[in-house]
Amino acid sequence: MQLEGLTSKFGKEFQPGQIIFCEFEPGDDFYLIQKGKVKISKIVKDKEKTMDILEAGDIFGEMAILEEQPRSATATAMDNVTALHFNRENFVTLMSSQPQLAFKLLVIFTKRIYDARRRLKILLLDDVQVKVCDTFLMLSEKEPNYKELKEVVLRITADGIAHWCGESVEKVQPILSHWAKIGKVELYADRIHVNNLTDCRRLVAARRKEKSD
Repeated sequence: MQLEGLTSKFGKEFQPGQIIFCEFEPGDDFYLIQKGKVKISKIVKDKEKTMDILEAGDIFGEMAILEEQPRSATATAMDNVTALHFNRENFVTLMSSQPQLAFKLLVIFTKRIYDARRRLKILLLDDVQVKVCDTFLMLSEKEPNYKELKEVVLRITADGIAHWCGESVEKVQPILSHWAKIGKVELYADRIHVNNLTDCRRLVAARRKEKSD
């Protein structure tokens, strides 16, 4: 994105540990990170769960613009963060004055809304094994022939799976190691080969059905 020249007008800086906004508070603005990392967390079943770690180029807080609802999560600077800050008024100005940039932002908005809602479905599960299976499914859904896939290679590690699950790697690693022993997955330094997505689909569907009954 061509954002040079916007920093002086829209740029804001945050210190490590500084809360940018809190879950449930009202808001009509969003941020585009230029430098640094931001943690997005949410209270799930009375516990704080990390939903995402965002970096340069990522957007957060956009739901306040799109849905006019209270914040759905808390945003905290993890280090020195510089971000472009847009509210409803100057976003409308940006949309009309820089249509190409506005279109790119809207594409990002659409993807982020889907990712956030899909991630929340994982966090609401109450079994770590089922969370891991649903994470496999979520990451596989990006494949064009996802519905026909019976196995998949995911470019992710145990740390990444734990991050998406909202669980500690100490809980996730033993599950992956056990599954590797029985041939359900193959673990490599930079990837995980899931050998049976059908089993994952069945397990997740069964657990969600139990919760809905």
